[in-house]
Amino acid sequence: MINKRLLVKALLSHNDENSFYDKKLKLNLSSKEGKAKFLKHICALSNSNPKNNAYIAVGIEDKSNAIVGVDFFDDSKLQNLINAYLDHPPVVLYENIPFPHLPQGKVVGLVSIRPLEQVTALKKNIWKYLAGTVFYREGSISMPKEDRQRLEASNASRVKTLEQHAQNNISLTLDGVVDFLNSHGDELTTHYKVFKETFVLCWSGLEKKVKDRSYYSRVDIELINEQVKLFYSNLDEVEIQYTDDCFKLTEYVRLEWNGTFNYYPLEEVSIAFEENGSYRIDTRLLFSPPQLEKRSLYHHFNANNKLLEKLMQGERLSLAQESDLFNLSSLYMLCALNGIPTATEKLEAAKPYLKNREQALYQTYKDCQRILRKVKYN
Repeated sequence: MINKRLLVKALLSHNDENSFYDKKLKLNLSSKEGKAKFLKHICALSNSNPKNNAYIAVGIEDKSNAIVGVDFFDDSKLQNLINAYLDHPPVVLYENIPFPHLPQGKVVGLVSIRPLEQVTALKKNIWKYLAGTVFYREGSISMPKEDRQRLEASNASRVKTLEQHAQNNISLTLDGVVDFLNSHGDELTTHYKVFKETFVLCWSGLEKKVKDRSYYSRVDIELINEQVKLFYSNLDEVEIQYTDDCFKLTEYVRLEWNGTFNYYPLEEVSIAFEENGSYRIDTRLLFSPPQLEKRSLYHHFNANNKLLEKLMQGERLSLAQESDLFNLSSLYMLCALNGIPTATEKLEAAKPYLKNREQALYQTYKDCQRILRKVKYN
């Protein structure tokens, strides 16, 4: 079993960017250009590594190689984007890898591209890249090529050696459990469970009991053996259930409408552990947005627009308007989910102004974009 934190360190310490490894400060999947560049690198790394895994580390400074981290990213539908734009798409896994020195909520993203025998190509236009384009790696650069000839494997032994050096052991697992338990404050409840005598799962949060069911906020969940953070949220309510074979969490989001708060189920994630030392993660979107009356929606939409205009013009806000800012993102999201055409664009326009204010306010924007992204890919 590979310890992914050790693997990231091995990639950083022994290799500059090359034909099986790339590093990025961040991914931008909210724009056509960002999606196109990501797909280009996936295509090139897949085609250049037919016999071994290839990797992209996200949250790494380019020149200094410093680990600065990125926000936790849990978009389980990333494979849908790859399947939509690539012929012979490889299997791609995005994992969140915690590092002790990073701030709470920051991780290194590790993109793993599984080997594929067929040649991968774009199957439709995106940004300035045309359908049918094939990319390969030349050193650290992803380049378009005319031919579709399968490369001979040249990186298999190097990657195998790196992955062997990143194998987990009992000491690392025990240290990981102790570090997790010690790093979460006394006000949080922490648990661990061993599945199939192999997998150690730790989770923490503010726990509350409703009848015989447990609900958590400020949730953090890690698969210790692989040093992978499976879930992280400061805001949402999460229900956790488990058996000897399966760990299941159901995430709820809190939305306000006309001064009333309600919880809506967002997504169910099930982790099934097998006897053969493998596990499977299945996700199911549960979110059904509330259908709201159009007249009331447009009233809130127009009020939101006036508040956004004040932000853009740098006007001083009243205390009531400062409070309204915390609902600005969710109101735009509800408008978008109920079919108001420009609501998504207005939400994106608010990003730089919310980002420059307090962190909790910007977090409301990121949470709403995350929900919209999940709904879109489903």
